[in-house]
Amino acid sequence: MGVIMRQEIIQKMKETADYIFRHPELSLKEYQSSRALAAFLEDEGFKVSWGLAGFETAFAAEWRSTQGGDRAVGTLGIAGKPVIGFLAEYDALPGLGQECVPEQEQNGEPGHGCGHNLLGTACAGAACELKERMQAENLQGTIRVYGCPAEEIVVGKIRMNEQGIFDDLSVAVTWHPFDRNRVSYDIWQAQDIKNYKFYGISAHASKHPEMGRSALDAAELMNVGVNYLREHVTDDVRMHYTYTNTDGPANIVPAYASTNYFIRSNKWERTEDASERVDNCARGAALMTGTIVEIERVTCNKEMKVNRTLAEVFYEEMKKIPAPAYTEEEIEFARKISEAAGFDNKGEYFSGLESLEDEPVPLSIGTDVSDVSHTVPTIMLSAAAMCKGTPLHHWAATAQAGMSIGQKGMDYAAECMAAGAYRLVRNPEIIEKAWKEMTP
Repeated sequence: MGVIMRQEIIQKMKETADYIFRHPELSLKEYQSSRALAAFLEDEGFKVSWGLAGFETAFAAEWRSTQGGDRAVGTLGIAGKPVIGFLAEYDALPGLGQECVPEQEQNGEPGHGCGHNLLGTACAGAACELKERMQAENLQGTIRVYGCPAEEIVVGKIRMNEQGIFDDLSVAVTWHPFDRNRVSYDIWQAQDIKNYKFYGISAHASKHPEMGRSALDAAELMNVGVNYLREHVTDDVRMHYTYTNTDGPANIVPAYASTNYFIRSNKWERTEDASERVDNCARGAALMTGTIVEIERVTCNKEMKVNRTLAEVFYEEMKKIPAPAYTEEEIEFARKISEAAGFDNKGEYFSGLESLEDEPVPLSIGTDVSDVSHTVPTIMLSAAAMCKGTPLHHWAATAQAGMSIGQKGMDYAAECMAAGAYRLVRNPEIIEKAWKEMTP
């Protein structure tokens, strides 16, 4: 049987998600957001510690049903009892501030165009409901909610994972707002994110052009090389870039220019290979222009490692829980926002639970959750926090994340995560099986 969410927790979730929505903060600056989420958990009996992996806005909120016991890395974490970790996020995106109305009214401020105000809050709600059930049935184990900053810049969980923060978990559980309800049996992409900084020599562009060495020429030639490279990589490889410095008047040979690159694929090995070839395009461009290039890796992550055992268990639990029902006002909101944004959903705005796929589904997006999945069995769910056709990182996603449509998806995700985690605590042999699947 599924976990029935307490109305008290549903109300606290709504208040917390609303607060985080109204106080959007960029990556590594989530001071109010992280504290609001931590306060919610403290009120429910979790003990909070701050500063994980050196991040001011990272925390762990823990509740343990039994004291004592030695820590051990593996399937049943602490004193032979399961340790269930929920991975919460709360950072916003630049420029995606939007009123909760079905037409574009952006305000230029940060906004939750990826629904992270809902994401972290649902993880907290699921943890609280799991705690309630474990207490009622005297089930032994530990629940942790990890407040993970800076997912949008693919940094938070990468460093936390590198520093062993998740090592004693039995299972990691999370979700992401999308436009549909399903187990996210997806291969999120492996990514390598880099800055390329070119240094040249300035000169008067008309009177003494021979004395100049243009850093901008180098950056442009690098991009030309990469665009030719696209023909010679596998279909899943993505390479996209932007100029991050174009200052200066045209009559001065630019002494500095820089670009930012995302290089991605469905396998880290292919990403790594493509990234090295992009580096060579930069080195060749510097050689051609008599400039110097500095290559800076911003961050990188592996692809998602799916776990069939967990996917099947959580899918079974999701089938027991009714998908959200929507009011006439919410359907009308979805209709209007679909029309305003040009979504091709043919009037089907919401649907129920989608079937679990037989094979993993490659995605053209990435997340720092992926590295955690190589350390501990990890499950991610998707819940409809926006109408069909709504893309992430879009003003329409922000609009729905701040109103009842998004909150219904949040409540549903929390209940599904709690139900699946409860099943694991009651049946630790499932955790053992999930760990066996981790080994090729």
